Amino acid sequence: MKIPENLIKFKFQILLATTFSLIILSLLYIAPSFLNILAYFWPLLLSTALFLVTVVVFGLTSPPGAQVSGEKAGEGILDYVAGEPEPVVVLPEVGEGCSNSD
Repeated sequence: MKIPENLIKFKFQILLATTFSLIILSLLYIAPSFLNILAYFWPLLLSTALFLVTVVVFGLTSPPGAQVSGEKAGEGILDYVAGEPEPVVVLPEVGEGCSNSD
């Protein structure tokens, strides 16, 4: 008598586990095999792998950038994008600063 009582007590859990198992089994039956997926995507996977290898090789073989005493690389464009105004140098006009009295 104890088994039917436990079955009724856990009927929702049993139903949920059965439904989940049937869904997983049906997906495994319907889904394409791993080799079919690999056969379809092999050009994409190969090109991505070659690109990553190229990036690593260029990173290892390229000489480090020379440190310039001026601004760092990309700092000027970052200032421009951030909207910081560039300093404006006002030059005196030609006629104002010179007073030649002959």
